Amino acid sequence: MENEAQELAEIVSSNLKRLRRSRGHSLERLANLAGVSRAMLSQIELGRSVPTISLLWKVARALNVPFSALTSPSAGSGTVVMRSKNAKILTSADGSFTSRALFPFEAERRVEFYKLTLAAQSQENAVAHAAGTIENLAVVVGDVEIEINGSVYSLHADDSIIFQADVPHIYRNPGHVMAIMYLVMSYVETVG
Repeated sequence: MENEAQELAEIVSSNLKRLRRSRGHSLERLANLAGVSRAMLSQIELGRSVPTISLLWKVARALNVPFSALTSPSAGSGTVVMRSKNAKILTSADGSFTSRALFPFEAERRVEFYKLTLAAQSQENAVAHAAGTIENLAVVVGDVEIEINGSVYSLHADDSIIFQADVPHIYRNPGHVMAIMYLVMSYVETVG
């Protein structure tokens, strides 16, 4: 597990430096745009810290790039098999929420596919994604509540929802079993 965390830290480090510089941002400016500390961004760029999911979303939004632009190494085209044992899994600070990318790792893309898990009796607060971002979420196991702008939508196994994810939203598991979900995230085309 330690090697996986270090590998992810190196990927995020490289991508963050490249994207920040290509947009002409200093660490200070990006920290202000993302609402995170300059010291934390510096640690991430140096590969000394693996950021939380929430922090990565804030940075991706500030850079106006898909989440995967920060977490995915470049890969060639063609057929790619993504083995479960080699998966890079991002986890919330308290460990109750996980996100695993289920798509080939390319730096820039407009659609992403994830497997999400959410522990029983827990919730994950998601920051607003880039303008125009749409989430299509399908629940496979358990019960999930999605809160968007104060409205709560209850989903059960085999239910799905599609919504504008460019506002803060909450994934909540009111049940007594771990919820398993699949998420397709669509972004509007980014301007470089």
